[in-house]
Amino acid sequence: MKRPGFIAILVLSFAFAAFSQPRPIERTVAEPPPAPSSFAAKYEGGFFGFREKSEGTLKFDDDNERIIFIGKGEREMFGIPYASLLIVSPQTTSTTSTSGTVVKNAPLPGAGIVGGLMKEKKQYLVLQFDDPDVDAKGTVNFKIETKELLESVVNTLGRKAKLSPRGDSYFRPRPKAPGI
Repeated sequence: MKRPGFIAILVLSFAFAAFSQPRPIERTVAEPPPAPSSFAAKYEGGFFGFREKSEGTLKFDDDNERIIFIGKGEREMFGIPYASLLIVSPQTTSTTSTSGTVVKNAPLPGAGIVGGLMKEKKQYLVLQFDDPDVDAKGTVNFKIETKELLESVVNTLGRKAKLSPRGDSYFRPRPKAPGI
């Protein structure tokens, strides 16, 4: 009677040992939908010669292989060729809203805690590029309305510029030196 119970425990222990082995992580990341050909964005700065923040539209110009920013009056302000892009990445910041700042500074008990909880998230498209016109590198920031739109824009722009993915971002690897 002891022998069959011992054998059953031995067989089950090997089964549990085999089941508990580490397995590779299966990643099924859903591909974001393609970005629209043009969408609203706010230029936050970073391009040589344009220091003013401006509301406008970002547009994919696939015929000329570039992304362009169209400002007020439907006038093209600047364009960045896909070949000049080095890094395309999303950035999200969390800031206390204006009403949260007012509540936080109110002279009431607990107002600081409640005001600190009133936060809003802002999404930015960050483009690092090598400007061939002035032989300088730059970083341009655009504020995008929703996180879903930001993810689809980063994915679409990274693929159109033929960049390599890394996490949520895309980058252009350095060319390898001859002989390496």
